[in-house]
Parts: sequence; structure tokens; C-alpha cells
Amino acid sequence: MSSVTELTEKATRQWLQDVVIGLNLCPFARREFDAGRIHFAVTEETDLEALLMAFATELSRLDKTPEIETSLVIFANAVPDFHDYLDLLDMAQAWLEDQELEGIFQLASFHPLYQFADSAPDDEANYTNRSPFPVIHILREDSVERAVASHPDPAMIPERNIQLARERGLRFWKEMMAGIAVR
Repeated sequence: MSSVTELTEKATRQWLQDVVIGLNLCPFARREFDAGRIHFAVTEETDLEALLMAFATELSRLDKTPEIETSLVIFANAVPDFHDYLDLLDMAQAWLEDQELEGIFQLASFHPLYQFADSAPDDEANYTNRSPFPVIHILREDSVERAVASHPDPAMIPERNIQLARERGLRFWKEMMAGIAVR
């Protein structure tokens, strides 16, 4: 494992622990993290075809390995531009559909410059989906359905996260992410 891969995985794990789990942005993440059922797949590739292959490899791994609940495909050296990342995400979604895996797996997106549509770049709410590196999160659809069914009010999760993000303020988020970044 190269030092870039190690540092990328370490930063992503820290982000998952400190931000996603630590701030309870995803109330379902702690159980899977503590149980070791999250796979971290770092790719140092930059070529679009190689990035899609890394994504496809992770789908195959999840399909063949039921003990892995979810996988984070982390792009260490690619798609630093958010719009380029969205293009890659669209291609990954299309591939999922072409392989008839939609309904079995679903994707979630995270990026260092994540920006919700119609939001300003400095809107704190964007930090609910900001990560130290570009990430495509592959989730098992049936697991998502079970988790959502077990939550008393899943529709409130995004609203709660946005409120929390804005209450914490931009300075908090910039310091939090600067403490995690390895670049």
C-alpha cells in the first residue's frame, strides 16, 4: 500500500469518525463502522476509465462479500473539480443501471467542494456532504430500507444536519476539515 493510499484512507476514516459519526450526520454509520463492515477502497488512478473500473470492482466486491455492508470508493488524485466529480457520479449511476444493479445498490456522494443545488459555496449546509477526498459511497439498498424503517423520523435527518451545520458555523467547519486534510 502506497503512502498516498494510506494517508487518503486515514483521512477518510478520521472524517467518518469525527464528522459523520461524531456529529451524528448519519445515525446508521456507527454500528457499521464499529463492526468493521465498511470497506475503504482508495484509488490513485486519474484516468476516467480506471476510475470507473475501481467503482465497478467495489460493486463486485460488495456483491460477492455479504459481510461488507457498504463501501467508500475514494479518489485520492482525481476529480478535484466538483463538476467533473458530478460527471463521474453520473457515469457510475448509469453503469449501475446498465448492470441492472439499481435497487440492489445505491450511491451517495461526498466531495471536498460539495455544493447543493441553489446553495452558495460558503453555505455551511454543504459541509454535510463534504469529505477530505472525492468519494462515491455504495450502499446496499435493502440495508438502507431496514435502517430507515427502524428510525423514528428519517425524513428529519437531512433537516437536522442542515440546522446543525449552520449552527456550528463556517469557521467550525473549515477548522474541522483542515484538521482532517492531508494534502
